[in-house]
Amino acid sequence: MPKNKGKGGKNRKRGKNEADDEKRELVFKEDGQEYAQVLRMLGNGRLEAQCIDNEKRLCHIRGKMHKKVWIAAGDMILVSLRDYQDDKADVILKYMPDEARLLKAYGELPENIRLNEGIAMEDDDDDGIQDILFEDEDIDKI
Repeated sequence: MPKNKGKGGKNRKRGKNEADDEKRELVFKEDGQEYAQVLRMLGNGRLEAQCIDNEKRLCHIRGKMHKKVWIAAGDMILVSLRDYQDDKADVILKYMPDEARLLKAYGELPENIRLNEGIAMEDDDDDGIQDILFEDEDIDKI
């Protein structure tokens, strides 16, 4: 029988997620970078984001973050703009919710940005139907 040359199973590959607990330094944008809010995830390491300069861009999640930092719709991210493609960008950092609130408090983000409310709701579907919001009801009443 051959010897097992692996170092462990899938739980070892997942590793421990201890990096979330520690506080990290707040990163501000530099030249060639922009703040953005995720509109929707597209799959295959891509997403659609609304940048602060009112541009919708197709963003690519860099390999260092792929399958390590989970990004969802509504999250604030820092993207690196491309010189040769204005409609595409690369995600280089995801801000935690408290970091996004700090950015808004420092005046880096405009006041009309809604943080931590899921998807930034835009009414660009011209179906004429208003979205209905349901409140939580007691399960016994249903």
